[in-house]
Parts: sequence; structure tokens; C-alpha cells
Amino acid sequence: MDARQLTLEVLLEMEKSSTYANGLIKDVLDKYDYEDQRDKAFFKRLTENTLERRITLDWVLNCFSKTPVEKMKPLIRNLLRLSACQILYMDNIPDSAACNEAVKLAKRRGFSSLSGFVNGVLRTIAKNKDNLQWPDQTKEPIRYLSVFYGLPEWILKLWEEQYGMEVLKKKLPFMADKRPVTLRFKENLSEKELAAVMMSFSENGIEAKKHPYFETAWELGSFEGVTSLPGFEEGQFYVQDVSSMLAVTAAGIVPGMQVIDLCSAPGGKAVLACEKLQGTGMLRAGDVSANKTDKIRENAQRMGCTNMEISIWDATVTNEENLNWADVMLADVPCSGLGVMGRKKDIRYRVTRQDLDSLAKLQKEIITASWQYVKPGGVLLYSTCTVDRLENEKMVKFITDNFPFETDSLDDYLPAQLADEQTKQGMLQLWPGEHKTDGFFLARLRRIK
Repeated sequence: MDARQLTLEVLLEMEKSSTYANGLIKDVLDKYDYEDQRDKAFFKRLTENTLERRITLDWVLNCFSKTPVEKMKPLIRNLLRLSACQILYMDNIPDSAACNEAVKLAKRRGFSSLSGFVNGVLRTIAKNKDNLQWPDQTKEPIRYLSVFYGLPEWILKLWEEQYGMEVLKKKLPFMADKRPVTLRFKENLSEKELAAVMMSFSENGIEAKKHPYFETAWELGSFEGVTSLPGFEEGQFYVQDVSSMLAVTAAGIVPGMQVIDLCSAPGGKAVLACEKLQGTGMLRAGDVSANKTDKIRENAQRMGCTNMEISIWDATVTNEENLNWADVMLADVPCSGLGVMGRKKDIRYRVTRQDLDSLAKLQKEIITASWQYVKPGGVLLYSTCTVDRLENEKMVKFITDNFPFETDSLDDYLPAQLADEQTKQGMLQLWPGEHKTDGFFLARLRRIK
């Protein structure tokens, strides 16, 4: 397993296709499942670090290369990125190894004529890495923050407009932090069963720490391969961030209710909602394609959900069968995903400012088509995995201005440490670093009788 070459292949594939890095990384890890754990971990860390730091790496490369990064051949550009990443951000890799391996890889891929260029740029970076020049913080604060934190300038300008520069500087250090994998154990799992799973984790060298918000939530230390974890096949737990658990908990689901999960795939919220129904009532889950509903079905079956109907539907088209049917509707709508950049490193490069307007339009179409699914007196739980007010607070205002809904306090449904003035108004914006979750927004709205 040549980790550097595999990282290079992933970076090249991302430049020419719309495939997300998470899927490409998973494909490689599955293919080389039999390889040494350390090699697989190095590949994953190198790929994710290079993606996360791409803007910073390009700045540094442009400081020491006569050829601008954007004018380099794709293979050389990405080879320099992943090699500079080792020099600047991976202390356990000797600078000489990063340079030598890059030269070998350039030659092996048919670029012997450029191997000297590659070697020269990288060795110059290694020599000067403790004295790098950054944009001026005073004259170009947005550019400085962009280069320092590896985020596109348009995202920083948006957040400055919405939250102000001081809040922006406070939040940024945590926005791209790697989030631990969080498991949600089944609510009816016995203490004996939980202890057995924890013992299996310990025997396999996996550390687990209880999350402060929920008794059933545990954060795991470093490991590779969720499906190989003890208890996975038996449906004893579901991989789910606490922010997603909070959205279901905030809906106030109790046995006997009828629940709709509008944009359900891969089904984490639907599975938790079913557990809260305790085998009673009914949950209708759907999404836009067979691939998505197959994933919902797979997870529901593994977790033993028996009271779930799964259908293919377009959430922007009203389904007459659902009218006035639901006590609770979960609307975790498509969004920009700017709150989960710590998990999906390439979102920052995939989303544009124009996309936010398109997504807000889609969100409005979904709510307009589906709001009547909620019974009078019932609850609409709106949520996104972003920190953009256009998709969050402004969408809540759109709902209350145009449909018979009013916000409903979250304080009776959430852990006490999350209560603040915003939760009293029925909304909660979660921030990485400030909260022990992904960046996430949720709002509880009740249909007026």
C-alpha cells in the first residue's frame, strides 16, 4: 500500500469529478482493508490534512514556486500539496522523506523532467518553514484568516456579515476541527449489554468516553472501520452525531405518535424516532431516490425498527396521503453543510455563495409542499447542518410569516446546559468548540390550531 500515491489519486479524482472525498477515502480503505493499520491511518490522515489545508498550502507553494499553483500540471500541483502538507503539518514525517518520496513519485508517474522542480520547491519550503510570510492581518484581515484557517474568503465574508468579525475570530479555530465518531446506543440496551460492548471496545484498543449531553451517546478514540466494531451487526448502536440526536429529542416524540421524516436518508433520525415510539404508532420515512431509501431500509433493519414505512418521494411535491397525518414532522432539509467541515473536508470547495440562494429556494419549496402534513397542534422540527442564517433563522421567519406555525420553546426538551435566550424562542444554533457537536441548527415550531 503506497499511501502517498493513493492520496495523490484521490486528490486528482476530486479535481475532475464531483465525488466527495469521504466516499473516495472509504473506497480506498475498503480495498486495502487487509493492509497494516498504520499505513491506512497515514493515508487517511494525509488525504484529509491536505484537503483541509489546501488554501494554506497553495499560499505557501506560491511563495516559493516561480510557477503559480493554478498553472501547474494537475499531478504536480497535487503532489506538491500533499508533500508540503507533510513538511508543514505532520511532525512525525522527516522533511527529507517527504521530499525524496515526492521526487520518486514524480518520476514513477512520468514526470522525471519536473522532478528537480518538485525537489527544489519542497526543500526550500522545508528550509524556510519556521519563517513563513502570511497576509497582513491589519490590511487584509479576511485574506489572512482564509490562509491561516484554510477557508474560502467568501465564507468568511458571509460570516462576518452575519455574526461580526469578533465572533468570527472566536469561532474559526474550531470550525474545521476533526470531530470524534459518536455512537448512540439503543435506548433499550441493558446495562449488561452495554458493559459487554465496552469490554469488546477495550479489548480492541478503542477508547470510549461518555458524551455530556446524553447517557446513550459515546465518543470513540482513533479506529478505522465502523462496520467491524463489536455490536454493529447486532444493531446495538448507530453512528450519529449528538446534534442529530438533539433534533429528534427536541421534537418531543412519545409512544403512539405518527411521525414523518421528510428527507430521511441515511435514516439516523428515523431510527431514533422509532425507538422513542417503542414499537407503537407509525413513522413514515422517505427520500428522493431508491439509493437513498435503500440506505434507510438497511439501517432500519439492522436496528430492528418494525414500525417504519419507507417510500421514495420528492419532498418538493405534496403527498396527499400525508395531509394532516403527522403529530411530528422532522424536516432535516438539504443545506450547505458548512457546520460539518470538520467531518467533510472538501465541502468548503464544493459550495459557492450562489449555492446558498439555490438551497434556500429549495428549502422553501420543501416546506411549502409539506407543512400541511403536520396536524393542527402538531410539531414541525426544522433542522440543518449549517451555520448560515439565510438557511436557518431566516427560514424559520419564512415559515412563521407564511404558514400557521409559531416557534415553541426548546427548554423542556433539551439538556439543561444548552438552554439560553435563543432556545426560549424555539431555536438553537450549535457551534463546534462552543458545543460538543457538529455545527447544526434546529427549530421547534407548532402548528396553530
